[in-house]
Amino acid sequence: MAKDSYLVGLIGAGIGPSLSPALHEREADRQGLRCLYRLIDIDVLGVPPEAVGDLVRSARDLGFDGLNITHPCKQLVIEHLDGLSAQAESLGAVNTVVFEGGRAVGHNTDVTGFAASFARGLPDVPLERVVQLGAGGAGAAVAHATLTLGAERVTVVDALADRAAALAAALNRHFGAGRAAHATPDRLAQLLADADGIVHATPTGMAAHPGLPFPAELLHPGLWVAEVVYRPLETELLRTARAIGCATLDGGGMAAFQAADAFRLFTGREPDAARMLADIGELAGAVSAPK
Repeated sequence: MAKDSYLVGLIGAGIGPSLSPALHEREADRQGLRCLYRLIDIDVLGVPPEAVGDLVRSARDLGFDGLNITHPCKQLVIEHLDGLSAQAESLGAVNTVVFEGGRAVGHNTDVTGFAASFARGLPDVPLERVVQLGAGGAGAAVAHATLTLGAERVTVVDALADRAAALAAALNRHFGAGRAAHATPDRLAQLLADADGIVHATPTGMAAHPGLPFPAELLHPGLWVAEVVYRPLETELLRTARAIGCATLDGGGMAAFQAADAFRLFTGREPDAARMLADIGELAGAVSAPK
């Protein structure tokens, strides 16, 4: 018999402004379900990211049905799980954990969430040369999504050179040699001058990490800019890019579509992604149309 009540949560740092509780609880209400969505903020708890394993075990013992995982725990959580979906295993990052028969199984809905948002919001942009800033858990997902969408080449830039190199190597294994490269931030100016677009996948611009991820003068009108951050929807990067005429994509669509996919995993019910996208618009300000 299908359940009609669910207890889920989100583990991450600085997640107070997260819209995930409202997104999941609203969709559950519309489907006649009861969903209680709790925030498990490691900053509030005063524990390091490495405590994610203990938090997952505690949630399972307390009867949670599943968890979302966000920065900075998407990669750290893997060693504490009993199994991974093929997508999560190939990415080396997990953003959704489902408790099934005492087992904790990791999934990744960031890939499908970003791909759906990009296809909707920037459907006709060139994809020959894409630069991605950030090689963490979200970065792995959006790089896979960008190449799946047809990008010819993605250059991953990260302050941690080994992390960027590891992600580029994984992408080349998965998509074919030459599809990905890696670089350090000191090469960003040169890379952006020749790029079609940039995907920003670091926490910079979030409520807890305000500011620009790189100097504004590196932007130019021929560049499209896709943002992963959605709290706030209009980051300083997007505001600056729009002001000089760049086509832009905010992080709201990715947030809504990944949440819809996670809702399906948690409940086994089919979500209405369009309604969840409208919820993002209502909760965080209208999801901006690309210009």
